Amino acid sequence: MFKLQFKYLSFFFGIISILSFFNIIYSYYLNLYLNLDTYYYSLIISFIFSIIFYKIKQIEIKYSIFDKILTVFFGYILIPLILTIPFYFSIYNLTFLDSYFEAISGFTSTGFTIFDNIRNIDQSLIIWRSSTQWIGGLYFLFSIIFLIDIYDENLKKTLTNFISFDSSEVFKQALKIFFLYSVMTLIIFIILNFLSIRSFNSLNLAFTLISSGGFLPDNDLTNIIKANSQIIVLSILMLTSFFSIFFIYNLIFIKKKNVNFFYEDLHLIIYYLVIVSIFFLFFSFKSDFSLNLLSISSSISNIGFSIDAKQSNLQFIYLILVIIGGSFFSTSSGLRFVKIYSLFKYSLNQILSFSRPKNIFMNKLIFTKINFDFNEINKYFLTLLIFIISLIILTSLLSLSGIDFESSFKLSILTLMNTVNSSIYGLEEFDFNNLYFLTKYYLILFMIIGRIELLTILLLLKKFLFKN
Repeated sequence: MFKLQFKYLSFFFGIISILSFFNIIYSYYLNLYLNLDTYYYSLIISFIFSIIFYKIKQIEIKYSIFDKILTVFFGYILIPLILTIPFYFSIYNLTFLDSYFEAISGFTSTGFTIFDNIRNIDQSLIIWRSSTQWIGGLYFLFSIIFLIDIYDENLKKTLTNFISFDSSEVFKQALKIFFLYSVMTLIIFIILNFLSIRSFNSLNLAFTLISSGGFLPDNDLTNIIKANSQIIVLSILMLTSFFSIFFIYNLIFIKKKNVNFFYEDLHLIIYYLVIVSIFFLFFSFKSDFSLNLLSISSSISNIGFSIDAKQSNLQFIYLILVIIGGSFFSTSSGLRFVKIYSLFKYSLNQILSFSRPKNIFMNKLIFTKINFDFNEINKYFLTLLIFIISLIILTSLLSLSGIDFESSFKLSILTLMNTVNSSIYGLEEFDFNNLYFLTKYYLILFMIIGRIELLTILLLLKKFLFKN
């Protein structure tokens, strides 16, 4: 029988209480009283749940990985219920489903919205939308640490030399994540302010960029940034959710540099530079390169928003970049570049071994002596297979809901990769507000699946396919 670890969830209900309190202070400071009561509701309810979950007495036993998975899964359902309160009780007459859809979209860092005109929304509620992304990104990073033992040894070596974590090590790494996540949010906010971007927009963008979210504080990005210098810096800041959250920390604070801590990010640097070079050489003749740079950074970090460059011929390429994704220890989604690269290299070596049987082909990643074994390759293949199956199912469901096939296919990719719809994917005008209620439920379910797929479905398959 599964046993939830309530103290793990109580921490995030406590954070919601803090965010609610900040929204109350902000509303009083700027005389924004339209939705003030809703933040009191979320403050009181989240605080009560935090106390109750923390006080629940649990037997000190060793929790199985499946108990931990269930805890994470229920968190993706329960926490957005509290985040729904300010939407549902706001003055905008949202249904509970629409409110929950908005909260799930934020908490999974997807960015789909049921609001037609962001400018008509109260500023405090806009900040609340952005806050749902921020806490969702933090929850995702904590979940990786919480479920660290299910991951491949190679990926764990990018974080630690420990084979497994005890409770003290989990707490230490979680505390490090919280510190880095908060400090990087503050740094992004300060940099955006230096770019002469309004403080309100800088704060919301900081929440969005660090969490790989897709919510904007305005209807269009062009209303916020206009100068090329702003576009280039924003493109660079998007990479904070592309590289590992530990990358800069390890560079500065680790005295004995171990390549294991950097090999994934080194691969990602080369991957990013290659993509940027290709776009600069072949796709920047008819448009400003800074716009392409923004679209590249936005796609590989699974953020998704951009400035319309009117390049419909590149939509498929951007979708491929979305699918590949970024670092394992980042808030971005995607299948992860290192996994795809490892799977491709292993498959190529297998083909070459038949044509050249006397040669020996090493399944080794560059910059490191790490070899990936057959079990890891099987899991990488299963990851790809799960994505394809999920894509087919969701595309079929959306098509049956009356959405044309092309839009269904694109939207399915963006949903599973938790990336917002925008002009670079040809879906900037997609209306989520008027979808059938069943369609919204489909999207809610697959937004969660997209965020926890590697944390749950893959392990469940492993339980049956990899007995040892």
